[in-house]
Amino acid sequence: MNVNYWQDIAQKIYEKTSATALRNADKIPYSTINGRFDDQSDNISWWTNGFWAGQLWQLYGAVGGDDLRKIAEKIEEKLDRVFLQSWGMDHDSGFRWLMTAGANYRLTGSESSKNRLILAANDLAGRFNLAGKFIRAWNDSGDGSKAGWAIIDCMMNLPLLYFVSDILHDPRFSQIAIAHADTAIKAFVKHDGSVCHIVEFDPVSGIRLKSHGGQGFAHGSSWTRGQAWGLYGFTLSYIHSKKREYLETAQKIADRFIERIPENGFIPVDFEQPKEPWYEDSTAAAIAACGLIELSKISGEKYRETAEMLLKKLIEGRCRFDLECDNILEKCTAAYHDSWHEGAIIYGDYFLAEAVLKLCGRETFLW
Repeated sequence: MNVNYWQDIAQKIYEKTSATALRNADKIPYSTINGRFDDQSDNISWWTNGFWAGQLWQLYGAVGGDDLRKIAEKIEEKLDRVFLQSWGMDHDSGFRWLMTAGANYRLTGSESSKNRLILAANDLAGRFNLAGKFIRAWNDSGDGSKAGWAIIDCMMNLPLLYFVSDILHDPRFSQIAIAHADTAIKAFVKHDGSVCHIVEFDPVSGIRLKSHGGQGFAHGSSWTRGQAWGLYGFTLSYIHSKKREYLETAQKIADRFIERIPENGFIPVDFEQPKEPWYEDSTAAAIAACGLIELSKISGEKYRETAEMLLKKLIEGRCRFDLECDNILEKCTAAYHDSWHEGAIIYGDYFLAEAVLKLCGRETFLW
């Protein structure tokens, strides 16, 4: 597909996002209610709270627009409250601050944004379990019940550590990222290239105890967003570390993902879910497309071709570019067994915008 096609789509995303941003200037959205963004400002530590700002920064970097920048900066300032909530600081610091402070620092050189990145990276590094060489995922009530839990999503948060290592010329952050990625290869990635969502380690000895089913259909099945996190996450760790094993792992996950794409090109919540009820997750397609585009720069055109196919399917069948609703991407699902399926989720819009801007050569690399 030629670049003009992707330029046209990027313009549609910009126009839609600009209009949406103005009527939601004080919100931090996760989903929509009757076509209008909800607001997570009172749930300030929620893991997705950086993605709307990230989308605004991506489009600001590509096209400009002071309104987009100011709204994104306001979200970044709101997130300062999270630093004062120990229960709200978890392994998703990359998702929150790479999209906000990271984008701001890259595009404007803001010193206050640099400070936030360092604070977030210090906290993320502090979650490292020395015995098991993994970064703890979620918090618990203080009973230690999740002290040994790690999840595949964390591969996407490691770039915060790589980035701050570069900023400070301090290798300890990247050393922790590499140690976690090494553990993830052994503990999360299966022989067939699929990945586990949750792995539980003994937090004292560091021994891998078992895996948990998480947000997919069942224990041992293939939750597609988790596959996408692994695909993109190991690609990013290779980009930062140049460690060949990460590239080979990303290729292994990508090849398995591609093998299992349904004929219609739309991605289910889980590759092993039953025919009924069958739920779709457009976010998994958008995230995978971003990872495949980056992988194609290293490993060949087949990955880019698959990414373009996934994106075209979304654009033609799962996107709304009209101004009547706030979201762009539809058919997004967070987890197979949730009570809510196939709606709008903000990170779907973010990764769609990132992927399209990659194909235009106009993306700001936030990872």
